[in-house]
Amino acid sequence: MNPEALSVALLAVVAPLAEARRPGAAEGLTPADLPLERPKNRDHGDWSSNAALKLAKTVGADPREFAADIAAGLAAVDGVAGVEVAGPGFINIRLDAAAAGVLAKTIVDAGAAFGTNESQRGNTINLEFVSANPTGPMHIGHTRWAALGDSLARLLLASGATLVREFYVNDAGAQMDRFGRSVLAAAKGEPTPEGGYPGSYIDDLAQRVLSAVPDLLSLPADEQAAVARDRAYELQLGDLQASLEKFNVHFDVFFSERTLHAKGPGGEPSLVDEAVDRLREQGHVFDEDGAVWVRTTDFGDDKDRVIRRSNGEYTYFAADAAYYLSKGDRGFAHKIYLLGADHHGYVHRLKALAGAAGDDPEKDIEVLIGQLVSVNGARLSKRAGNIIELDDLRDWIGTDALRYSLARYPADSPLTLDPEILRKRTNDNPVFYVQYAHARTHNVGRHAAASGVDRSQFAPELLTHETESALLGALQEFPRIVGFAAEVREPHRVARYLEELAGLYHRWYDNCRVIPLGDEPVEPVHRTRLWLNDATGQVLRNGLDLLGVTAPERM
Repeated sequence: MNPEALSVALLAVVAPLAEARRPGAAEGLTPADLPLERPKNRDHGDWSSNAALKLAKTVGADPREFAADIAAGLAAVDGVAGVEVAGPGFINIRLDAAAAGVLAKTIVDAGAAFGTNESQRGNTINLEFVSANPTGPMHIGHTRWAALGDSLARLLLASGATLVREFYVNDAGAQMDRFGRSVLAAAKGEPTPEGGYPGSYIDDLAQRVLSAVPDLLSLPADEQAAVARDRAYELQLGDLQASLEKFNVHFDVFFSERTLHAKGPGGEPSLVDEAVDRLREQGHVFDEDGAVWVRTTDFGDDKDRVIRRSNGEYTYFAADAAYYLSKGDRGFAHKIYLLGADHHGYVHRLKALAGAAGDDPEKDIEVLIGQLVSVNGARLSKRAGNIIELDDLRDWIGTDALRYSLARYPADSPLTLDPEILRKRTNDNPVFYVQYAHARTHNVGRHAAASGVDRSQFAPELLTHETESALLGALQEFPRIVGFAAEVREPHRVARYLEELAGLYHRWYDNCRVIPLGDEPVEPVHRTRLWLNDATGQVLRNGLDLLGVTAPERM
C-alpha cells in the first residue's frame, strides 16, 4: 500500500460520501486533491489526511462528523489496520504490517528506477549553469553552481522532464583579445600587458600553444595574437571541461557566444542581427538618439535597455537576447538560469527580455541566484594567484564531500565549509554518515550470504518492530521527496532526507537482526529483513546518485 494507492482508496471512499451530501460535490475530484501527509509523531499513524476539513464547506457538513464517515469507510479497505479522527477533523491512518512491508520488495524490484516520478513530464527545459569565462581555471565561485546545477538536472530528469544541461561559453568580445595578448606576451617572455591576465597558468598555456604552433612567433605580427588567442582558448576550454568531468558534472551542450555573432556563409545576418528584428516585430523595440532600444520597463525592468549603440555596435544585452531566442528556437519552452550573487541585477533584465520576446516572464523563465561559498583554510591558487581553484578544492576535500556539502544547503544562503569536518571519517561528517549507512547495507548483505540468509522468502507481515515501521515510512517518502525537490529546485531536500534515512537505518540495524544468533536457524523473518536491508541500500544509492555522489560498498 503506497501513498498513491492509498490516495486512490481515499478518493473511492470520499467521492460517494460527498455526492450523497451534495450532488456534484465530487465532480472533477482526483487523488491529487486529497494529499496524504506523514505525521510527525508516528504514534498518530502512518498517514494523515485533511480531506474532511478541505471538503466540509463544499458538502455542507461538520468537519469532524464528515471525517468520522470517511474513517469508517477507510477502515474496510484492505491493508488498513486502523483509522482515527483527531482534532477538528484530521484522519490518521495506520496500515497493517503486510501492507506497509510490501514496499521493501517493490523497491528492490524497481532498483535504480525507484524514486523516479512523472511530476515534470511534459516540461522541456534548458538548464544553464556555471558558464565560466574560458580565460582562466574553474574556481570556487563556480563550484557551488556546478554541484547544485548538476544535481538539479538529475532531479528534473528523474521527475520526467526533457532537459539539456548547457554551458554558455563567453568566447567573444574584448576579454578574449586581452586573453590572447596575455598568452602571446608570455610566449615572447614579455610582461603581462595592461589589463591582461596574470598568473603562471598563462605561462603554461603559452608553452602549450607554442608546442601546438611552433612557428607562432614567426607569423606576421597581426596574426600572432589571434592565433595565440584561439589556440589558448581551445586548451583552456578543454581544461574547464576536464575539471567539471572530474567533479562529476556533465554538460550536454557547450554553447559558443561566437556563434551568435557569426554571419552566414553568404553574408546573411547573424543571430544577433536577427534578434533585433524579432524583438521589433513583437512591438517592444524603439529608436532614439540613433540607438536601438528595447522597452524592457514594460516588463518590470528598472530602465529600458540599449541593444545597438548609435555607432552600430551591439551591447551585451543583444547577445543575451539572441541567446535567449536561440533556446526557444531549439525547442525549449522553459529556461532556467543559475547565476551567482554578483548577477542579481540580471533577474529583472532577463525576465523583461522573455516578455519582450513574447514569452511569459512568470512562466517561461526562471533565474535562480546563489550566494557565496567560502572554505575555511583554503589557499589561493599558486597558478592563478588570486583565486581558489576547483581542482585544488577537489583534491583537498574530495569530490564526494565537496559535492554533498554544496548540495546540502539552500542555494540562497551564504555557506562556509569546514574541511576539517569534511575530511573526517566520523558521523560528524554528513557525507560519511550517509555513505557509511550504504556501505553497512552491503556489509549486512555479505554476512547474510555467508550465513545462508537469502531473499528466497518474503513475508512482509513479519516486519512489525517499531524501527521497521519507521524505516518503511521513510523509504515510502523517497519518490515524493524527489518530485518536490525538483519542483522547488532544492536539491538540499534530498541530502537532508538521506541523513534522516541513514539514522533510521542505523537504529533498525541495532534492534533487528538479519543474521541469526549462534546456531539459531534461518527463519522467514531473517530473509524478509534482508529485503528491507537491501531496499534501504537501494534508496540511499539512488539518493546519492541524484547528488552526484558515489555510494561505496565498503568503508
